[in-house]
Amino acid sequence: MKTIKHIIVTASIATVALGLTGCAGMSTQDKNTAVGAGAGAVIGGVLTGGSAVGTVGGAAVGGVIGNQVKQTH
Repeated sequence: MKTIKHIIVTASIATVALGLTGCAGMSTQDKNTAVGAGAGAVIGGVLTGGSAVGTVGGAAVGGVIGNQVKQTH
């Protein structure tokens, strides 16, 4: 079971990373929102054992957090 979760997490992270290559025209805040949503979805899915509600909830929370992150330089 751990192997399947590991493969799913790795594939999800790779998908998010590849998806972000199309973000060239996005603002920094938009990029942060997308990264937060992707990371939140992966974390939410893992913490809830792949539950759709956990994945969507994680994406929502991660997106909000990513949106609020400010760069200091």
